[in-house]
Amino acid sequence: MFKRLADLLADNYMSCSFKEHTGLECTGCGMQRSIAALLNGDIAGSVHYYPAMLPILAMFGYLLLHLFFKFQHGAKALLVMFITNAFIITINYFLKLSPLFFH
Repeated sequence: MFKRLADLLADNYMSCSFKEHTGLECTGCGMQRSIAALLNGDIAGSVHYYPAMLPILAMFGYLLLHLFFKFQHGAKALLVMFITNAFIITINYFLKLSPLFFH
C-alpha cells in the first residue's frame, strides 16, 4: 500500500512556484521527495531530501498523543520540538544556499 502511495506521489509532484520564479529552492523544497522516500522505506534518502521530515513527523505524532492524553509537560515538549524543527529547517536552507555565496 505504501509503495503505491509513494508511486502516486512521485508521479504527481507539485512544482514550487518560489523556485520557478527565483531559481532558488524554498524552505520546503525536498519535502515531497522525502515523504516518497520514507513511504518506500528509504530513511537515509528521506533525511537526504529533507532533514527535518522525521522530526516533524515525530512532533505531529507527539501532538496527537498529547491531545488525547494531556501530558503534564506536553506543551513545553512541543515547543522544544517546534524550535528544534525550525532550527533544522533554517540550517538546511542556509546549507542549500551556501554555494551561491561560497564558490
